[in-house]
Amino acid sequence: MHPMLRRLDDLAAHLATRGDALAVLGLGSAGLEHDRLDEHSDLDFFVIVEDDAKPRYLESIDWLQAPCPVAYSFVNDRNGRKALYADGIFVEYAVFTLAELPRIPFQGARVVWRRDDAPATLAASGTPPTAPSDDTIEFHLNEALTNLYVGLHRDLRGERLTASRFIQSFAIDRIIALLRLTSPQTHHRRDPFEPTRRVEQAYTPAELPLAEMIPGYEHNRQAATTTLTWLEKHFPVDPVIAAAIRQLL
Repeated sequence: MHPMLRRLDDLAAHLATRGDALAVLGLGSAGLEHDRLDEHSDLDFFVIVEDDAKPRYLESIDWLQAPCPVAYSFVNDRNGRKALYADGIFVEYAVFTLAELPRIPFQGARVVWRRDDAPATLAASGTPPTAPSDDTIEFHLNEALTNLYVGLHRDLRGERLTASRFIQSFAIDRIIALLRLTSPQTHHRRDPFEPTRRVEQAYTPAELPLAEMIPGYEHNRQAATTTLTWLEKHFPVDPVIAAAIRQLL
């Protein structure tokens, strides 16, 4: 068993003795897709507790330390923490009640442990992410183009940092969305909450030249040139905005 799954099992075994815990759900690579766990994975999970127990689980990490001492932790969300165990296992967790769980967006969860009176459908009770109404090829294409336009103006003003975000981050997010819409047959495990995950597994550098699209802080113009050329090769780019971008270049 992978050490992270063993840690989660040990944690669940301890929670089963407390009386106020209802279940432990593994998420991400600790969920249904636990076969992709490796030495670079972190451990994501939910702890489901009785209504009056939630404040205790949020305020104290005594339960978290039952399997192994915690070397570092901080509150990263009103429902949970990020923490580093002394043996190097990094975790991110949230604590919810049964009533809260159906309103939380998650999928691919795995029931690690549940109390006998807890619903058997816990792992499927979350709200799946829904695509926004503007999730279209036209929207993402034109967002990418205007990201390049705005970013180049900021670069020319000397605002390189914000320029790099527009050109080498925001525009790339839109390109990934375009690929999702136009190549749904790509065989890789898409992350519905973080589209940049595992993109390198889905597309070769020839298909998506990320190294040239994201060359770094001092190379915004190079990045914009590569991205505009890529967009024109794959999609019908409006010649007006393309000419405006080229004038800035």
